[in-house]
Amino acid sequence: MRPLQSRNCQRWSMTTMHQEQRTSGLWLKTEMLSQKFCKFRPRILIDVSHIDMTTTVLGFKISMPIMIAPTAMQKMAHPEGEYATARAASAAGTIMTLSSWATSSVEEVASTGPGVRFFQLYVYKDRHVVAQLVRRAERAGFKAIALTVDTPRLGRREADIKNRFTLPPFLTLKNFEGLDLGKMDEAADSGLASYVAGQIDRSLSWKDVQWLQTITKLPILVKGVLTAEDARLAVQAGAAGIIVSNHGARQLDYVPSTIMALEEVVKAAQGRIPVFLDGGVRRGTDVFKALALGASGIFIGRPVVFSLAAEGEGGVRKVLQMLREEFELTMALSGCRSLKEITRDHIVTEWDTPRPRHLPRL
Repeated sequence: MRPLQSRNCQRWSMTTMHQEQRTSGLWLKTEMLSQKFCKFRPRILIDVSHIDMTTTVLGFKISMPIMIAPTAMQKMAHPEGEYATARAASAAGTIMTLSSWATSSVEEVASTGPGVRFFQLYVYKDRHVVAQLVRRAERAGFKAIALTVDTPRLGRREADIKNRFTLPPFLTLKNFEGLDLGKMDEAADSGLASYVAGQIDRSLSWKDVQWLQTITKLPILVKGVLTAEDARLAVQAGAAGIIVSNHGARQLDYVPSTIMALEEVVKAAQGRIPVFLDGGVRRGTDVFKALALGASGIFIGRPVVFSLAAEGEGGVRKVLQMLREEFELTMALSGCRSLKEITRDHIVTEWDTPRPRHLPRL
């Protein structure tokens, strides 16, 4: 993944945006799983000749606790876009989450073959559009809805404003193509921000989580939780799971990184529903950190899009295999033979270590 990320991917114009975010320093603080934040406490003299990384998510058995997060407009990265990602996820035996703002429709992704797939949902002002989209995903064989709840308005994405970001004219938001909502018009600043302001429902509330349960039998995952208070409300609202996410650190500045918010959310959920982490994972060691802090699995976004831009389906397969191998090695060197053996005792965080006290001078 690291060589793929640094490669010059001319097909993907959004690379410039991410480079600007990374060099600003703020993105590093709020997105990446800092090496200083967490240290391992490995156990030794344990037979690790067999490592079992399989797990079950919402009743579906997958090969590893590493899944694919929703990322929009993937055909900007590669001509095959979401088709390639779906095939790579299926080959790896894991879950792909399709974005509402995909450049391939739910039906098109379903046509790529078998696989466990979730659908990420933005709630539009027109609830008939939302209901229609959810039912289409259900008919197409998607297994869960990941409701994004942290975007009543789009955050100030200055690179998008500078670049006057919009979709290229040869691409559309395929899930809305027949509803006259698939095009993103050019704007004086960001075409995406204008689109969100015109279409996304700012009145979204916890009542809508319950409303979704009345129009679909699919389990609802609440994506975008960062606090214990909202974790408890998600449980009360009947959510099937929680995804700890800060939207790739692109919504609100100075929110915590996902790894720093994770344990608070896990403790508030009290094991009643699974908690997942989305964002900041770059190595198999990061997966281990998240599971040690109580996550039931993790989702990756940027690594998939970088690798998709570089090598298409093969790149996504490669990044999933790299993370799998790194995670398996981390488990072995920590003395863990299965996911249930990964515990909080295997790591120490910066808030676990007593800070040195400075004695007053005489």
